[in-house]
Amino acid sequence: MAGPWIVTFLYGLLGATLVQADLRPPAVLNLGPVVIKEHLTQALKNHDATAILHELPLLSAMRDRSGSVPVLDSLMRSFLRYIIWMKVTSANILQLAVQPSTYDQELVIRIPLDMVAGLNTPLVKTMVQFQMNTEIQALVRVEKSKSGPTRLNLGDCSSSSNTLRLSLLNKLSFMVNSLANNVMNVLVPALPQMVKNHLCPVIQQAFDDMYNGFLRLATAPIALSPGALDFGLLSPAIQDNNIVFNLEAKLLDSQARVTKWFNSSVASQMETTPNGAPFSLLMRQDLVNAIVDTLVPKEELVILLRFLIPEVARQLQADIKEINAEAANKLGPSQMVKIATYSGPQIVLNEDGATAAQNIILEVFPTNADVRPFFSLGIEANYEARFFTEGDRLMINFSNISIERIKLMISDIKLFNPETMKGTLTKILEYTLLPNVNGKLRTGIPMAMVRALGYEKSLWSVNKERVGSRVRICIRNLPRQPLAPTSSANEAQPMKCPSWSAG
Repeated sequence: MAGPWIVTFLYGLLGATLVQADLRPPAVLNLGPVVIKEHLTQALKNHDATAILHELPLLSAMRDRSGSVPVLDSLMRSFLRYIIWMKVTSANILQLAVQPSTYDQELVIRIPLDMVAGLNTPLVKTMVQFQMNTEIQALVRVEKSKSGPTRLNLGDCSSSSNTLRLSLLNKLSFMVNSLANNVMNVLVPALPQMVKNHLCPVIQQAFDDMYNGFLRLATAPIALSPGALDFGLLSPAIQDNNIVFNLEAKLLDSQARVTKWFNSSVASQMETTPNGAPFSLLMRQDLVNAIVDTLVPKEELVILLRFLIPEVARQLQADIKEINAEAANKLGPSQMVKIATYSGPQIVLNEDGATAAQNIILEVFPTNADVRPFFSLGIEANYEARFFTEGDRLMINFSNISIERIKLMISDIKLFNPETMKGTLTKILEYTLLPNVNGKLRTGIPMAMVRALGYEKSLWSVNKERVGSRVRICIRNLPRQPLAPTSSANEAQPMKCPSWSAG
């Protein structure tokens, strides 16, 4: 399934700032018509829908209908007595079509059928065959229930005689051809009702299976380390020819206890998947940052600077000597630096991609035996953030750490401008904090959705739109190949998502 696609499966940051509340859904899963068609087709196969077509009671339906055509009544009843066998010999469900309805919150599904039927009669030695093409149309609607949650339901399943085409496949004698044409004339009103009575219940079951499968996929928890991200359905919706799930989210700790709950009763202005992309997953920015907080919890790092990075320790000593030579002389071999983080890096989008900001307290002690630091600094560190995938995992990596703001909080050596040692402090963070943060993120976030929807891999990119900060889904066409991990030789290169505005 979905062999020719490589999917760029992206988290969307729905425009919330770090401090501003957002009433839009914490997450939105948008399933395009390609995914709907493929999964409904598979569900019909699972229910063996073509076997139902093979069992259509053509002969009994014709006998029931023959009396409703008075002109043909006598001839048909006479001929029907000579039919000893009649059934569908070949049946295929052709490519489904998923189309938007003229009504809001409604989806049209068209299911074309191709069948060949045959009949045997002692009047001729060969089988009389004719081809039947028709189409089933069903409507999918959002339905509210007083006793249960809102859901999508399939209804108004029917097959119209206007879509029915019958043609005789073999030419026999004039009398047999004439009678075969009369058989087809009787089938024209009989077949649509037969298809509706026998196949529509199976289509209903297949749709319910597909919908429940989508719902399980949308609400499947994502394992984090530690804890998990758990989704719940706020409401389903239909936008154009897409199925949309507005989701709430909960962050769970390692004991499955809820630590944060993201909820909203307000549906956002929805957008279809861009340029025919199969699906998209968008997450509100506060939820994305809460995930990073879970993966990179606040902590305190203690570093013996001369043992870890002696050249930076010497550089720091030289900086302190410029401020207070006596203090610099007190720095011993066990010179110590403490770095306390107060949250995980907070993702911020910009025109070129993503950055992250993190607030820390950095303290310098002359030795590891001292309990009072020489000085304490409040620092806002910035990173460049990169999203990519390894297998079925979303990976986040930070690089190029820099100091955006720095403030002297406590000093026992002398008041000084901390900007003078900004270069040294940046190196300390580069050698200590940056590897620690990336180490926490190295396991990545498992994204089973890509393979569950039938796609081989995902590519990630970050874009900032005028309608709000988002990371979006894009696709790229590749030759069809088995559903298996792509080799390194076929690795797709990073790309930018196409730009589009709100629907």
